[in-house]
This record gives sequence, structure tokens and C-alpha cells, in this order.
Amino acid sequence: MPTETQTAFLPVTEQLDLITKGAAEIIPPVAASAPDALAARLEESRKTGIPLRIKAGFDPTAPDLHLGHTVLMRKLRHFQQLGHTVIFLIGDYTALIGDPTGKNQTRKPLTREEIDANAETYKDQVFKILNREKTEVRYNSEWLDKLGYAGIVKLAAKFTVSQMLEREDFHKRFQDEQPIHVHELLYPMVQGYDSVALECDVELGGTDQKFNLMRGRDLQRDAGQKPQIILMTPILEGLDGVQKMSKSLGNAIGIKDPAPDMYGKLMSINDELMWRYWTFLTDLPQSQIDAMRVSVEKGELHPMQAKKNLAHAITADFHSTSEADAAAENWATQFQQKGVAEDLPEVTVSLSAEGLHAPPAEGQSEQPLRIAKLLQLAGLAASAGEATRKLAENAVSINGEKFNGKTLSQQSLGETPTLRLGKKSVRVRWID
Repeated sequence: MPTETQTAFLPVTEQLDLITKGAAEIIPPVAASAPDALAARLEESRKTGIPLRIKAGFDPTAPDLHLGHTVLMRKLRHFQQLGHTVIFLIGDYTALIGDPTGKNQTRKPLTREEIDANAETYKDQVFKILNREKTEVRYNSEWLDKLGYAGIVKLAAKFTVSQMLEREDFHKRFQDEQPIHVHELLYPMVQGYDSVALECDVELGGTDQKFNLMRGRDLQRDAGQKPQIILMTPILEGLDGVQKMSKSLGNAIGIKDPAPDMYGKLMSINDELMWRYWTFLTDLPQSQIDAMRVSVEKGELHPMQAKKNLAHAITADFHSTSEADAAAENWATQFQQKGVAEDLPEVTVSLSAEGLHAPPAEGQSEQPLRIAKLLQLAGLAASAGEATRKLAENAVSINGEKFNGKTLSQQSLGETPTLRLGKKSVRVRWID
């Protein structure tokens, strides 16, 4: 086993706040009848000062990565930030087979030359997220090449055909009388063997990889190793908020996208998807994301500002802070100010108007403003009731961004907010 460097670790609860952020499932699961295996492994690491070994594997099947691919890479980074050893595994041998996950037909095999070329681009792109000096980059050809024919036969003998057919996509293809080639059955086995060769403590993967990830636990147990913890993340939706992020579907944000394009695409997502992107595409702990969402719901933070902060954070991650600043300014010039003309009619609204202020939320001193009442006072709706209906119909924009909530703080609205309902727009001037 590779020599480990002793490290001082944060308390386990603080590590878990970042590690479990966005996790869809952890195996073994936390149960009343069993200890939390991940927490126990972290505590053992903390006591000994020996980092855990964390692996995520990527088959170099295409030259360019998009943000959907980075969900696992970012989770690797979280472990890395906490002082653990992360392994970016390039599946140059598994790519020769082709991962059958989710496929109703056999993948077209790649040539060795294609795999090598793609692997080089992966290494260039992954270090936009991971620390180059602290990342262990491995190729599974290192050990799979040494197995040879006898080793592969021995490995295959540890599983049965019926076990392989328990896998959902194999089972479906079998039932539909679609071909399942013998080499495809090897994929889960050799992926599992990767965990034995690397003596992993934790393996990361998407929820669609569960069957493959579990084979690593089987083979480690058979080899006398402590079975790895499995941490799975959901599949990330693309810009449409519906389908899996994919370049072929035209809903992806590429790692290599120029800063203005990346920022602009992120600003186009809907508010609900924004929170998933905060969870899966940033390093902010989940507790802070939850607190931010509460601020938006209370009207203390405008959702557009939360989205701007997200777009800036992600763009700065893959480019630089200065490029993200320039992209934000460019976006504001082209889009936010679009439709907000300088000659908008101005209306004055008294901050002491009856019914304008809502009761402050618990622990808050500032009274938020009722947006339906504000729309009425600004002359955009005949009544607060009509304004409430228009908000529900998503027909209201504030400062160029759609809004369908109930309240916002005056600070979030700004000194001279612009309101739009249907085709009518006004600029508000506050008076005491």
C-alpha cells in the first residue's frame, strides 16, 4: 500500500457537512441498527492522521468535458480540501470495453489512439478543479494489463451470469431480446478490481453506476480488504432543467466555454435549478446554501442576485476572478439593461403606505415589502389581489428578472427598482 502522510483533520461533523453535500446515496447507509460507516472511517482517519484514499474513475470516451462531468470531480476536491488522498482514475482499459450503463445497445469501441488523445485532454481539464500537486492520477491499464488471460478468467469466476443479469440495463436488454456481448459483462468486474488495486476507502460515482460500484465492495471483501464506502451523486440536469446535461442535447456548459458564454448560460437557468447548481457545482457547504435559500424566501436576497453570485463563482473557478468580473459586466450590459430604458416613467411610493410592509421573519428586524401591494401602489395593478394573481402567473419582473414570490426587502429591491407587469414598466422612487 502506498505510504500515507499523517495529517491533522477537521472534526468529523465539519467534514461531513462538505462531503455529504449533494449525496444521493451512501453505502453502507446510516441506520438505527448500524453505525455510520462513513463517519466511522473518517473518525479512524482523524485519530490516526492517515488520509483516506478516495477514487473516482472516468473513461476517456470524448475529448471535452462539461459541468455535468465535474460533479464527481468537485466531490473529489471536497475530500482533497479536507486533506484526504484523491485518485483521479483514467479508465483507459475500461474505455476499450465501453461502459454499458444505461445503453440499450453495445457501445462502439474506441481505438487505443482515440483513448490516449482523450485522456490527455482530461488531464488538462481536471486540474481546473483539482490541485495538480496533490492529485494521484492513475490509469487502470497499470494493473489490468498485468492480469493477463489467466487473471481475467480468475476474476470472471468470482461472478455468475445471473448476478450480471440483475443489473437493470442488462436485464432489460435480455427481456427485450437485445444483444448483450460477453465483453460487456466484464465491465463491472474490472471496475470493481480497480478498487482492489488502489485499496480505496471511498469510491464516488453517479447513481447510474450503483451496480458497478458495488462490485468493488464484493472484490475488496474477497481480497481481505475493508470494503469501500460508496458515495453516489445524482445525474445533473442541463440548462433546460429537465434532461441530463449533454452536448448532444444542446443543454450543456463546457469546461472550455469562454467566460462570457459560461456566465451567460448560467444566468439562463431557472431559479429551482439554480439551487441544484449551487449544491453540485460549488464548494459552498450545504448549510450555507440552505441559509442563502432561506434569505431568498424571506425576501432578504433577490433570487437574481443569488444567481449572479452562482454564475460568478463557477465562471471564476474555470477561468479567473477578473474574467468572471468582466463576464458579469458584459452580461449586465447586454441583457439585464435590455428592456429597462432610461426614459421609463417614474412613480413615487411611500414607504409608510398602509399594507406595504409584511411582518419581519423570526430573528429579523427589517420588515420586508409586500410585492403585490407595491405593484398596486406603482399603478401596475388595480388591486393587490390582481397583482397576486399576476405574480402566480409569472407575469411580473423586478429589475429585469422574473419574480413570483410574496415579499422582498427594500435592500434587495434597490434604491430605484424597475417593475414590469405584462407590457407596462415603471421605475420606483421611494419617499418616506
